Amino acid sequence: MGDGARRRRRGPLAGLVVAALVAAGCMGGGGWEQGEPQQPAPRQSGQPASTPEAETTRADGTTSVAEFQKDIQDARRSAEQYWAAQFRASGERFRPIRRLVPYTREGEVSCAGQGLPRNNAVYCSAGDFIAYDVNWSVAAFRRIGDAFLFYLLGHEYAHGVQVRLGIRYNFTIQQELQADCMAGAYLGDSVRSRTLTLDDGDLEEFREGLLAVGDDPDQPWFAEGSHGTAEQRADSFFRGYERSLDACDLG
Repeated sequence: MGDGARRRRRGPLAGLVVAALVAAGCMGGGGWEQGEPQQPAPRQSGQPASTPEAETTRADGTTSVAEFQKDIQDARRSAEQYWAAQFRASGERFRPIRRLVPYTREGEVSCAGQGLPRNNAVYCSAGDFIAYDVNWSVAAFRRIGDAFLFYLLGHEYAHGVQVRLGIRYNFTIQQELQADCMAGAYLGDSVRSRTLTLDDGDLEEFREGLLAVGDDPDQPWFAEGSHGTAEQRADSFFRGYERSLDACDLG
């Protein structure tokens, strides 16, 4: 992280034991299974893609496939840098997520023997990788905006961090809302430290994306796979964005 990064002797991860979950399996992504999020048209910046400086990632509003590929790799790199710094501040060694796996067909990629569906993004704890339907992701990128990719990778990366911290909840919704909060903390801290630069309107893209991927109001909160309502997800994300990891019940 850059010179503006916050430094602490012991970070918010210090009270947790860093260990992988014993049970292998998949942790759901953003609640996007079997259907595209319904979004407004993307914000048009009218500006060409720019090459960021080595220490800075910029979500700049362009919508080409090349920019998608660049942004998703930038999002992965910035998430790795953020969590490595957090673990280091807590006196722990960080192990990055092994792979980022795009796929285009249902069942093309498996997690713990289960084929992944289309229109989804998932962290797989069994193989320690993030997989995403590239066609769905590009469509969401174009319809919501490029900032959404940084949230998407931030949320899935948070699931990998939960595994590394040995966090396990009784209900899926608890795991998911915490991952939203952790994604918000990563993005908010990265903006404040100036390792991530957001354009005007990117915060609204985060909000629009979160409001689009909430559970149906009729879905029971305790059901397997529940991620939270749109309001719950937005509240968790922005609580982390504004207050950092201290807001995410990590210890």
